[in-house]
Amino acid sequence: QVRLVESGGALVQAGGSLRLSCAASISILSINTMAWYRQAPGKERELVASITTGDSTYYVDSVRGRFTISRDNTKDTVYLQMNGLKPEDTAVYYCYAKRQTSQTVYSITWGQGTQVTVSS
Repeated sequence: QVRLVESGGALVQAGGSLRLSCAASISILSINTMAWYRQAPGKERELVASITTGDSTYYVDSVRGRFTISRDNTKDTVYLQMNGLKPEDTAVYYCYAKRQTSQTVYSITWGQGTQVTVSS
């Protein structure tokens, strides 16, 4: 079973930066896709950014050019660098891991979430 521990959430002013970290309990080289989701009050959880073991990345349009997802395989950690933060980025940010456990079965793990609040 994979465990994910997020850190780095904080209160920041608009235009500021934060870096979120997600540390995995196993080698992230064995995790096919890692991602960051977020959920704002009253809204559905949405995919913010993802990265694969081949370093393919995806960003939702609203953060492209401001956020960067990266991975450090030596630390089994995935990061989300967030620059130019806006009040609408305020949400609980969750780390996500999708790991193939057999030819047709994938295991999904979520972290506990970290709060990001951007003041105007």
